[in-house]
Amino acid sequence: MKLRKVTAASAAALVLALTATACGGDDSKDDSGSSGGDKKIAVGIKFDQPGIGQKTPQGYSGFDVDVATYVAKKLGYNADQIEWKESKSADRETMLQRGDVDFIAASYSINPEREKKVDFAGPYLLAHQDVLVRADDDSIKSAADLNKKKLCSVTGSTSAQNIKDKLAPDADLQKYPTYSACLTGLQNKAIDALTTDDSILAGYAAQDQFKGKFKLGGLKMTNENYGIGVKEGSDLKAKINKALEEMVADGSWQKAVEKNFGPANYKAEAAPKIGDIKS
Repeated sequence: MKLRKVTAASAAALVLALTATACGGDDSKDDSGSSGGDKKIAVGIKFDQPGIGQKTPQGYSGFDVDVATYVAKKLGYNADQIEWKESKSADRETMLQRGDVDFIAASYSINPEREKKVDFAGPYLLAHQDVLVRADDDSIKSAADLNKKKLCSVTGSTSAQNIKDKLAPDADLQKYPTYSACLTGLQNKAIDALTTDDSILAGYAAQDQFKGKFKLGGLKMTNENYGIGVKEGSDLKAKINKALEEMVADGSWQKAVEKNFGPANYKAEAAPKIGDIKS
C-alpha cells in the first residue's frame, strides 16, 4: 500500500511538470512570433549592376537595394529579414508568377507587355536608354550611328531590340547573359556599344577600375519608368506605392539618388509621381 501511494504521488508530480513545460513552450513560441524574428521577405534585385543592384563581399548595394530596403521596412521587415534573390532580366516575370519572390526592384521598366503578366507599383525612377562606348570612340553621336555597329545588351532586355526595331535597323545585335559580360566585350573591342538605361551605364562607368575607359553617349533614346514588380493581383502593390510616396516625402529617395549616382555625375530626373508613366 505504501509503495502504491508513493507511485501515485510521483505520477501526479510528473503530470504537473509536463504541463508546466508545455505551457512554457507555448509562451516562448508566442513571444518569438510577436517579435517577428522568424519573418522573411524575398526580394528580387540585380546582382551585377553597380549603382543599381550589386552583390559584393560586403553585402548588397545600389539604388534599387536602398529603395527595396526602405519599402521592406515600411512593410514590417528589417534589413536582416530580407532574403535577396538574383533577378535576371529574362527571369523576372517567371519569378513573380511562381512566387519565388514577394517583389522585384531590379531596374524593371514598366511596359504594356510586362503588365500583361505582372503588376507594378511606382514608378520610382525615370531613366533613359543610352549607350556606353569606349572613351576614345567618337563615332557614335546619334542612334543612326549604331547601324553596322556591334551592339550589346542582355537576353530578356528590351533595350537593344528597341534600337534595332526603331532606330538603327542595321545594327548587329549581340545578346549576352549579363551586363558584366557586355562590358567585358566592350573593353576587349568585341562589341562597339553597350545599351541599356543611363542609370545602369553610369554605375558601370563610375567604378574605380573603369574610370576614364568608357563614356555615356548622352542619346536619351527612350523613357524608362522603373517600377516594383509584384504578382498579378497582389495587395502589396498599394502598400508599396504608399511606401514609395513616403520615401520621396521624407527625403530618403533623394539621398539614395545622390549616394548611388552622384559619383558618376549622373543627373537623375525628379522623382516621378505614382502612376505617371512617361511614354
